[in-house]
Amino acid sequence: MAKSALLKSSLGKKYWMALTGLFLCLFLVGHLAGNLQLIFGTDLQFNQYAYFMTSNPAIKILSYLTYFSILFHAVDGIMLTIQNKKARPVGYVKNNAAANSTWQSRNMAILGTLLLVFIATHMVNFWAKMHFSEMPLQQQTVSQPVPMTGQTIDVVVYNTTTGSFIAKQQVEGGEFEVRNNKEFYIKGSDVKFAEGYKDLYKITVDFFKDPQYGLIFTIFYVFSMCVLAFHLLHGFASAFQSLGANNPKYNGLIKGLGKLFAIIVPLLFAIIPIYIHFIK
Repeated sequence: MAKSALLKSSLGKKYWMALTGLFLCLFLVGHLAGNLQLIFGTDLQFNQYAYFMTSNPAIKILSYLTYFSILFHAVDGIMLTIQNKKARPVGYVKNNAAANSTWQSRNMAILGTLLLVFIATHMVNFWAKMHFSEMPLQQQTVSQPVPMTGQTIDVVVYNTTTGSFIAKQQVEGGEFEVRNNKEFYIKGSDVKFAEGYKDLYKITVDFFKDPQYGLIFTIFYVFSMCVLAFHLLHGFASAFQSLGANNPKYNGLIKGLGKLFAIIVPLLFAIIPIYIHFIK
């Protein structure tokens, strides 16, 4: 009975929707903090963040939990929608639906579907490239002194995870070679010399500044953040209500925090591609 109540009943589905939804809200905050480095940080700092997110064991576990939460949240929402429709095959008279519920609460299924489309395209364009495709490595130009002359020359180098540099010329000249898209080995041996950063910063900037499609990508991203805002406007407060936090003393505070969260987080996400496309 407990299993049936938690997994099959409408109440159980709402409970799991609430838990996964609030967990995904925490994910949004962390993801936003990292992405804001595209505006306030350097290319190296953003790539260091991306490296940390893909190499730290604890973060990897949280990533798998996030993937599961997204899928579970989506499937659970679909099942809940179907179950609610079956429970009332003949719809209620809706002379003035807006008087009894908000627009976003009546369209959560549509909003959720649009967000799934965004997540899928977002993962293809960034997550999949970071994990599976060949990407340029983080590099920069540094000045190095020329012995006995007192002069300096500009040298293109790869940044490594230890803070050291590897001259690009050393790779092109055959002293080192790159394997697994980011690891530096001594040429012709199995001796790993260092590890570089995949340049996700460059991939992201080039994506939104693409001469042909950059503006379209930017508009789509901003539109998706508007969808997220409406989804959160209902979902944030609704999650607490589903978990039993329905007290007149706190309802106003929860709704207020929910509105702030639903406005500020998507807005800051939306500013990033706008800044990259028009200003950067």
